[in-house]
Amino acid sequence: MAEGLSAMARTGRHAAHVTAATAAGFYPALYLLDRPVAGIYALFTPIAFGILSPLPGAGRERAATVLRAVPAAAVLVVLGTVLAVGTWPAVAGMLAVGFALAFGSACGPRIAGAAPGLQLFYILACFPPYEPGTLPQRLVGLAVGGAFLALAEAVLFPDAPEPPYRTRIADALDLAARAASGVVRGEGPDPGTAARLGAAGRELRLSRLPAGARPTGAGRTDRALAQAGAATRRLLDQLALLAGHAPAPGDTASAELLRGIAASCTETAAALRRGRRRRAGRVLAGPQLLEELVADFLKARAGAPAPRAVLVRRSTVLTAAVSAVTVRTAASLALGGRERLYGLPREQFWYAAEGPARLTGVRIRGNLTRRSVVFQNALRTALGLALARLVAGSLDLSHGFWVLLAVLTLGRTTAGATWSAVRAAAAGTLAGAFAAGLLIVGAGGSSDVYAALLVPMMLVAFTLGPLGGPAWGQGLFTLVVATAFAQIAPVTWRLAEARLVDVLTGSAIGLLCGLLAWPAGARAEIRYAMSGLLRAAAPLVRATATAVTEGSGAGRDGAGENGTGKSTAPDGAPEEPGSPSPSPGVRLTLHRLRIAEAAYAQYRTEPAPDAAGAARDWLAVLDHGSRTLVGAYWLPRTDGMPGLPPEARRWAREAAEEVAAATVRAAGFPPDGVRVRPAPLPPEVAERVPAPLLAPLTDVEVWLRALARDLEAGSPPGSKG
Repeated sequence: MAEGLSAMARTGRHAAHVTAATAAGFYPALYLLDRPVAGIYALFTPIAFGILSPLPGAGRERAATVLRAVPAAAVLVVLGTVLAVGTWPAVAGMLAVGFALAFGSACGPRIAGAAPGLQLFYILACFPPYEPGTLPQRLVGLAVGGAFLALAEAVLFPDAPEPPYRTRIADALDLAARAASGVVRGEGPDPGTAARLGAAGRELRLSRLPAGARPTGAGRTDRALAQAGAATRRLLDQLALLAGHAPAPGDTASAELLRGIAASCTETAAALRRGRRRRAGRVLAGPQLLEELVADFLKARAGAPAPRAVLVRRSTVLTAAVSAVTVRTAASLALGGRERLYGLPREQFWYAAEGPARLTGVRIRGNLTRRSVVFQNALRTALGLALARLVAGSLDLSHGFWVLLAVLTLGRTTAGATWSAVRAAAAGTLAGAFAAGLLIVGAGGSSDVYAALLVPMMLVAFTLGPLGGPAWGQGLFTLVVATAFAQIAPVTWRLAEARLVDVLTGSAIGLLCGLLAWPAGARAEIRYAMSGLLRAAAPLVRATATAVTEGSGAGRDGAGENGTGKSTAPDGAPEEPGSPSPSPGVRLTLHRLRIAEAAYAQYRTEPAPDAAGAARDWLAVLDHGSRTLVGAYWLPRTDGMPGLPPEARRWAREAAEEVAAATVRAAGFPPDGVRVRPAPLPPEVAERVPAPLLAPLTDVEVWLRALARDLEAGSPPGSKG
């Protein structure tokens, strides 16, 4: 109940912003200056950016986004005005603009939020009559509408700003610091702490955030925040394992490292809350960097023989420290620092030294594949809008831009969802057209009646429309446009008829495109994406284990798909680079991870997931891919193990092969799931391993166990035995 009232209040405030901005620009342009063209653009600009575009943020953030989008909208207005010379030029422009704007959503939530509104400006301008002389009026109306909307967003009933993602990370790090300190104090197994750590990790999932608040942009800041969030989740999982078991008495090396983890988490959390930026240098730099503590821990561990149970625990502590280092480094990069990455794997932070243009290019190239849901949605949208422009121009439909607007607003990522939206919209438009016809017949040519009704009608439509769904939205918007256009030129009840015909035409075109182009959306694509991720990760598991025991150059650089060493995906898409000279296996796995993450993000937005997909924990598959990459980054720290007994090498090879084979099996998604238990290092073999080599070998064992847990977590419930 409270959440519903809060949503209504938020929507009502937003409707007030759009209504105030629309009235402030539309009425003076029409009644004081007698510039109807400027009035139309002053009317639709707040609607485009305020209703059609789900701009992220609140208040001043949305205002800034509107001001930044106005120049791009002006370019589209100019382009549409020029290409309105004929139907085919306008169709070609619609195809290019539609694809470019929809595909731009891959570059970040702000671009994705503004894209639908920007589409509208080309749509408005590319329709007849061809009147380039009205371009100044169009641009003035656009500028006025954008300025008034930005002003209303910033000062009129401003929304309270939402906590940024970095604040969520900071809260989780504070909990991690307390948990690490509790483990140091030897508080013993604490299921309650483990449960709280798990819950905090779930809150860091991007699916728990509004779409506009997710750090999914192509730039360095968003990449670093996303990496910090993922590393924090791993840190919480590792601390939960430590909190669930009794501490090892006398393990001073682990205790010292855990204190360093707690101090690093506290410092990183404080910096994230401050949100300070600096031009250069480290944003986070304590008296003794956590990397130095890790180095000291490795030296102490190598020189002090210990029981296997203690070695396993120390390996878990080391894994937690690696996650804490990753969090601290990524947070520093997100806050504007320039890490030099001393002692850190450069592949993991490959984006640190790259510029915005390079990072954007990497993101665009990585999604130029038919297996990318971003590419699929962009192509579907562009084809639908171009076809709608062709039909509206060929049939010379009155107010034909409503056809394209229907395609733009009613299109969904699945055919079923599109059909549901179209049915509701058709019913709503029919009711709205009937009401608009009655209004026009009753009011006749009295513009005063329409002028008096427009503001309250917009306020109601923009409040109830988003809350009530397509039926309410289309029906009430039909009344709004009828009331507005009745003030611009004399109208009859045929205006309501034209609106109904145009919306039904656009709905039919949108439904046709939904049926022909990837009708199942991410529900079909997510299986392929996750399967591709698992198949790419499998050879990297083998290569990483080989690199630890044989040396960094053994197998790792040749770890491509199926061990071929090729760095290009089977569909021809380039991979996202992992470093100045990344290994093919890392590049391929990272690329497949990005594609799978995008598919998962869309999958979470689609209604009624298939039963088989809903039964799987797709996030566990993503965790498996991420954990595989982390192992590839961090585990091969030496030039091999020259003194390692052949039996130990054979165990490492066979254990890695067991997990890799299970990963390949999991890529086929067997109905009974995957159960894998990599064989532990035999005690008789461990006894013959030199003490300095036993610890890194244990790291491999702990890593393989974690990968096995991820594989089993991704299996359907009830299949794990």
